[in-house]
Amino acid sequence: MPLKRIVSLWYKAENNLAYLVLILIALVPTIEVIARGVFKTGIPSSARYIQHLILWIAFAGGMITSREGKHLSLSAGVELLKLPVKEFINTVTAFISVTVTTVLTLSSLSLLLIGFDPDLRVGIFSIRFALSIVPLGFAVMTARFITAVPGSIFNKLTAGLGVILGIFLAVNSLANILDILFLFYPPFMENLIELSYLAAGTLIWPAVIILIISAFLGTPIFIVLAGITLFLFLSSWGVLEVIPNEAYTMLTGPAIPAIPLFTLVGFILSESKAGERLVRLFKVFFSWLPGGLAIMAILVSTFFTTFTGASGVTILALGGLLSYMLVESGRYRENFSTGLLTASGSIGLLFPPSLPIILYGVAAQINIKNVFIGGILPGLLTVAALSAAGVVTALKSKTKAMPYREFRVEEAVKAIRESIWDILLPFIILISFFGGITTLVETGAIAVIYTLIVQVFIHKDIKLKDLRTVFLKTVPIIGGVLVILAVAKGLSYYIIDVEIPARLSLWVEANIHSKYTFLILLNIALLITGCLMDVFSAIVVVVPLIIPLAGIYDIHPVHLGIIFLANLGLGYLTPPVGLNLFLASYRFEKPLSEIYKNVFPFFLIMLVTVLLITYVPWLSTALLSIISF
Repeated sequence: MPLKRIVSLWYKAENNLAYLVLILIALVPTIEVIARGVFKTGIPSSARYIQHLILWIAFAGGMITSREGKHLSLSAGVELLKLPVKEFINTVTAFISVTVTTVLTLSSLSLLLIGFDPDLRVGIFSIRFALSIVPLGFAVMTARFITAVPGSIFNKLTAGLGVILGIFLAVNSLANILDILFLFYPPFMENLIELSYLAAGTLIWPAVIILIISAFLGTPIFIVLAGITLFLFLSSWGVLEVIPNEAYTMLTGPAIPAIPLFTLVGFILSESKAGERLVRLFKVFFSWLPGGLAIMAILVSTFFTTFTGASGVTILALGGLLSYMLVESGRYRENFSTGLLTASGSIGLLFPPSLPIILYGVAAQINIKNVFIGGILPGLLTVAALSAAGVVTALKSKTKAMPYREFRVEEAVKAIRESIWDILLPFIILISFFGGITTLVETGAIAVIYTLIVQVFIHKDIKLKDLRTVFLKTVPIIGGVLVILAVAKGLSYYIIDVEIPARLSLWVEANIHSKYTFLILLNIALLITGCLMDVFSAIVVVVPLIIPLAGIYDIHPVHLGIIFLANLGLGYLTPPVGLNLFLASYRFEKPLSEIYKNVFPFFLIMLVTVLLITYVPWLSTALLSIISF
């Protein structure tokens, strides 16, 4: 069979697997809710099935994300370089990626063989079968990092040398595999094991520095995090199997399935005409106001980001439409519209059912419902601040603008009638989850099924035959995020294991005596973090460090969470590498320097709101005294 035919069949198998797993992740919790309500019983082992299906979508998604070159990275500037330099950088980053994924392949296979009894079951399936997707996923990613290298065969071979280095670093895991499978491994491997530990201990800091630098040259964030983690473990003579074991622990957490479910909801909405209906709705209700169109754009952006958990999806899906409407009105210049839409893309992170809030609750081990409630007033404050900027700009506009439209009841009724099914979605989520009717994961599954019914059968925006394509569009985001979470948990484990939070707490307590000084330093640290890291890995890695510090100053856990998320959202707008800046540059086809200039006034506005959120804890805790869980 020709190689191209084999590759094509493999691609189809990956796509079909991801599609099937996403359907099952949505269907199983929904059937569980129905069975519990109607028959007073549930599906045996349903929670275990869902938890391990997340493993499959994470690593099937990781394979597809590698195939499409869509792993999250900080590489926007590399594309501007000349071809020979770009090829060299891509070869180096591929070599690093291949090295790390080779280590992860061997350590996860070793864990599979030595860490799980083959008699253990996940429902009707062997635990080893359920985990087999992990080493398979890393192995396929390794191959794809090699084949994706541009240029000559020499470049690919150079990247492929990372396999040799990876085997050397993971030689202890390789010995475990050989011992389990063949009850033997060559005696010389004992010397190689010792040598690999000694080499890692000697090269730990140069390796970490190279990995950090490579992050800005295009190395995927998950590779950088995993690479740093594996060198830290090796330098302390640790066991590499801890890294995939922590990944397993993270991905099989009870709330994690909500991440792909709500992401899927957001993508279904973005692929339908829900955005256009909501734009019409908010336009009817706000266009008669000075600045009403800006308010409309902010509200629509917030709505979509709340569900996708990724501000970039909102910018890419709706940025063009919203920008056109703002500029066409004659009250806003293009630079204002670009800056406003780039900034408003991250506000939704503070509103339920925001995925970062869910993950923060998991990482901080606090009630997710309380964090949802804590984000409402700070989110409204941010919406109000940006809306005020839109109103002031509209009032000061000296351009020849379209006249304000009068509010007409008949138009409002028509707009509500058109969008009523879309409007009901957040109410269904809030009532079912906050009312205690369904768990968070079940709520996400119901939201997926409801959204599908509305967009496919009621509005008919998405044809049934196109549903597979829509689902697969979510996979690179889901796979990219979940793989980051998986490897970030290993780094978090190391940080806690060597007692860095405890040591940091002692230093802070001894040297920082003012709560407000601590909060200022926290804001600065989180702003830098948000600029350099995606929100998901930042939560897993940084939250264990700051929770004990906040306890020293009696900062409410929910207040700390909202401070964290607000700062991370602002970090998306912080030059030089804030994620929203790159996405806006791509969507609006403008150079980064121009995006920086356009966003700066909104950055200042949001900075003021972040400071208010930080120093006025009432904003985050007031509603908790009224609504508490």
